[in-house]
Amino acid sequence: MAESESQEGNYDSRRKNEENLRKDMKRFLEQMERHTVRAACTVYNCATIKANPDLFSTRKHLEEAFLMCREQIEKKWQEVLTESRGEGQKKE
Repeated sequence: MAESESQEGNYDSRRKNEENLRKDMKRFLEQMERHTVRAACTVYNCATIKANPDLFSTRKHLEEAFLMCREQIEKKWQEVLTESRGEGQKKE
């Protein structure tokens, strides 16, 4: 009786270890995919910049414009939230 319970415990433990291994392998594969995409983008950017140096400055300008726009949108969003909270308090 004790032997069959021990075998069941071993089976459950082994099954759990296999599940953990699968989860870990999936997580590692996803990380490797992200790193591969980053590396490919970096290589592409380096090759593009070497081929056309002006492209780097243009890209930098676009990135700065994007960040400024995003900042303005976030400020406007905060204003809208503040106004809507103020109106909610007035109604009460």
